[in-house]
Amino acid sequence: MRSMTKTHANAAMLRMAAGWLVFTVLTGCGTTQSADPERSNHDPFESVNRQIDRVNEVVDRTIAKPATDAYVSYTPRPIRNSVSNFFDNVVYPNVILNDFLQGKGTQGLEDSGRFLVNTTFGFLGIWDMATPLGLEAHDEDFGQTLGVWGIDESPYLVLPFIGPSTVRDLPNLGVSVVTNILFYVPNPYVVPVALLGFIDYRAGMDEAVTLRDSTAVEPYLFTREAYRHHRKFLIYDGNPPVDEDFLFDDLP
Repeated sequence: MRSMTKTHANAAMLRMAAGWLVFTVLTGCGTTQSADPERSNHDPFESVNRQIDRVNEVVDRTIAKPATDAYVSYTPRPIRNSVSNFFDNVVYPNVILNDFLQGKGTQGLEDSGRFLVNTTFGFLGIWDMATPLGLEAHDEDFGQTLGVWGIDESPYLVLPFIGPSTVRDLPNLGVSVVTNILFYVPNPYVVPVALLGFIDYRAGMDEAVTLRDSTAVEPYLFTREAYRHHRKFLIYDGNPPVDEDFLFDDLP
């Protein structure tokens, strides 16, 4: 069985946030904007973020979504799974690096073994041979590492064509590029492969985007809070401290 990838994790993130959204609506605990300015500091660039978010939505509806629908319609699921496995594998060195940067030596060794097994016996990761051997996938990146190192949550950002992020997560963009195996492939060959990777990523996010659009009263706030909660969840390895102010902050 294929392990949970980042796209599946993002879908789970939005499903989790949807539960919080429904709860706050039913109980009356949520507000459209925090009454405490200190609790609104995580989005000081909201006006600009919303403009970028609208542009991203237009690009997604007019280009990314139609391409994704065609890809899903004409590509059998087993092939799509293999494509996803391949792209999960080529970015996995970023996970291994941040395992060690966070002091998770044992996990780093296990993830190194996972990468080695899938790259060799899994033919560059097309087949996930490591999970049946007990080498489960993990999700680590440099943004999480900075959080583990004690850097507090920083202002929320919406990046053009990328989407949700924070100032603290920005350095991970560079780290994830140089740890991506495709970064070292000659440009004429990597462009179509990278395009396929984008379409595959968008296909994995389709369920989450549909859920957000059908559930959220305010999609922008929904996505922002889902992203913040998910990042905190990852930093604490699935066991974050309970923070009611954070839990219900700014959900409509």
